[in-house]
Amino acid sequence: MKMISIQRNGKENREINHNNDNCLGCGICSEVCPTSSLTLGPILDIARGKSRNNYIEMDEHNCVLCGLCSFACPFNAIEFKIDEINAKNREEYPKWNHKTNINLDECIFCKNCESACPRDAIYVHRNLPKLKDLVVGERITESDKCITCGMCEDICPSNAIKIKTKKESGTERFIAEDIEIDSENCMYCKLCQKICPEDAIRIICTTCMDHEQIPKVEMTGNTVINDESCINCGWCETICPSDAIQTIKPFEGEIILKENQEEGKVCTGILCDECKDVCPCNAISTSENSMEVNPDVCVLCGACAKVCPEDVLFIERTFIGLTNIKSVAWQKLLANLTN
Repeated sequence: MKMISIQRNGKENREINHNNDNCLGCGICSEVCPTSSLTLGPILDIARGKSRNNYIEMDEHNCVLCGLCSFACPFNAIEFKIDEINAKNREEYPKWNHKTNINLDECIFCKNCESACPRDAIYVHRNLPKLKDLVVGERITESDKCITCGMCEDICPSNAIKIKTKKESGTERFIAEDIEIDSENCMYCKLCQKICPEDAIRIICTTCMDHEQIPKVEMTGNTVINDESCINCGWCETICPSDAIQTIKPFEGEIILKENQEEGKVCTGILCDECKDVCPCNAISTSENSMEVNPDVCVLCGACAKVCPEDVLFIERTFIGLTNIKSVAWQKLLANLTN
């Protein structure tokens, strides 16, 4: 895959770049292009890993670099620059209102959102307290008793034990020089003491004797959203146990399944799976002879309708979250995205 770029120099230097990594293959840009310069590639084969083509092809000879495709794309797949400045930062151009916000005061850094995100757009960093600040005690080792069997090293759940050995003078035998126990990782669980056949290790856990001595574990961290990759599907909001995430989607509406038994146009469910495979939100599930859409995580991009071989899927958008559209011509073209 490659980034497609078209440039023209004149009174204004204009440039359009298509980033295939951010593209969903929804075809919204091609629907609004006033010169029909954009065409969809083999989006199903791309989604299934059978093709390395781009989701979108641009006709550089036909494109007038108006930039409408960039503003119509809610998913940051097309960048439009004027004199090397992203036109989306200019006040006179349209603005999308969709976004995903995280209230860090409510976030418990559980990483559920990171695991659920279909676009790998969320990263959660947790600052865990150090073990040595929670559990304390004493570790007594007698290396002269150690027979270097290594059982303590193998059983230690925190990899805190290392036996340092040296070759015994005049023999091929290795003896213990020291038994090192890492104070940063030791949990004072006593497994090493219990498995040692020669009683070379003794562990005394001070805090284990009184659990009230263990301080409350305070979790801190940070949760970051990559706005370039995020498509505001809402998986993070749906799965968040602390209601710390709020998502505003780019569109409102629904996906309608319209089967026509007389013409033989029906959903074949798992026999097809094409809609499921292209869905960038993991919002579609299929059964034996049908499909279902999870409206909580669907962004109404329309990729599923583009590949449906029976032509029974329809996207009905009732609202588009794009404002500040000052051009009447652009208003008419963007109206094609709603029903």
